[in-house]
Amino acid sequence: MSDKGISRRDFFKRTAQFGLILGGASFALSHPDLAKPFASYKTKSFLDSIVEEAILQNAPLARYWVSTSAKNAGCANCHTPQEIKFSTQHNHSEETIRCLLCAQRCFIKSGERGKCRARMNIDGELRSLVYGHPVAIHTDPIEKKPFYHFLPGSEAYSLATAGCPLSCKFCQNWQISQSKPEDFSIEYTSPDAIVESAVLQNTPVIAFTYNEPTVFTEYLLDIAEYAKGKKVRSVLVSCGFMNEAPLTDMCNALSAIKIDLKGYSEDFYRNVCNAELKPVLNSIKQISRSKVHLEIVNLVVPTLNDSEKMLNNLTDWIAGEIGPDVPIHFTRFHPDYKLANLSSTPVSTLEYARDTAMKKGIHFVYIGNVPGHPGNNTYCPFCGKEIIKRSNFFVLEMKMTGGRCDYCNHLIAGVWQ
Repeated sequence: MSDKGISRRDFFKRTAQFGLILGGASFALSHPDLAKPFASYKTKSFLDSIVEEAILQNAPLARYWVSTSAKNAGCANCHTPQEIKFSTQHNHSEETIRCLLCAQRCFIKSGERGKCRARMNIDGELRSLVYGHPVAIHTDPIEKKPFYHFLPGSEAYSLATAGCPLSCKFCQNWQISQSKPEDFSIEYTSPDAIVESAVLQNTPVIAFTYNEPTVFTEYLLDIAEYAKGKKVRSVLVSCGFMNEAPLTDMCNALSAIKIDLKGYSEDFYRNVCNAELKPVLNSIKQISRSKVHLEIVNLVVPTLNDSEKMLNNLTDWIAGEIGPDVPIHFTRFHPDYKLANLSSTPVSTLEYARDTAMKKGIHFVYIGNVPGHPGNNTYCPFCGKEIIKRSNFFVLEMKMTGGRCDYCNHLIAGVWQ
């Protein structure tokens, strides 16, 4: 023990023995913006270290990783064929883990974390620092995600943890997506407790949202598995930057996925999101081949991804690769985070994007974040009649029966019951 008193590790052990719960946060935050990181308290340095100690000691083993010390370790286990082709033989001087969860494919040395800040190499094992630690829980209309063709009018029990593999300059939930797990004092919540809470609130859907849920894939999959037994469906709101194997597991567990296709440009992804476009396109194609309901959102950011060329290329790709029935939402940007200097997206730009997509044969194209705009409503692609009328995130009127248009009996793509 140092001459300054008890060490933080010894303090944690003693508090655990006496049943002291630091933070005691057995609550649900009404919105991720209300999640209060320790930065807002003068005692941050002390409390933060204690919470970090608790998280590290109890972090469960993660999935989707490989270690250089594994008995079957080989270059192909960590590296893509392209990487191997242009690299010389290398012997690792220290044990390293490669995370295979998302397309960042982080190399993580002992004691370090991946770019998402949610996964850490602890004594040669990759562990999840966010499993069981939701920092935001709220009940939202399903349309807020947005899902317009999946159980419209339903409520979704929504949750998030800290962390994200991307660092988008326009992120609206940056307070949690760009944070570390130890920035919040949150009591452990088991997967079955999440589901039971959703059942108690009579919500038919659990939504993984707000941050990038890929970072808590293990928690997500366990919640979704338990939810199936309770007749509760699970949906994902994602940037689509995951690898094929974890996405396969998610597709098997989930009922619907919404992907943010942030722009049809590698430069945009690299410079604005610190990511790449190709993995997102691969994820969208993989989901479209599965039985999972898919919707796509493009947040249209003035001067960055709103050119006619980019919008045309994006809609060409969706029409050619995914088909006409996937709902697309062109959403209005509002100044936030590192792009507070930009103005909101002109409604005329969103209308151009919608008209362009519809001229290319895409049936269901929406304008988001513009309350009262007719582009929020759903129209039958066969007879053209309005079949779902919305105001903000709420359904006002439906002219559908059994998934078919009440006017012409045309079958409308989606999940309606």
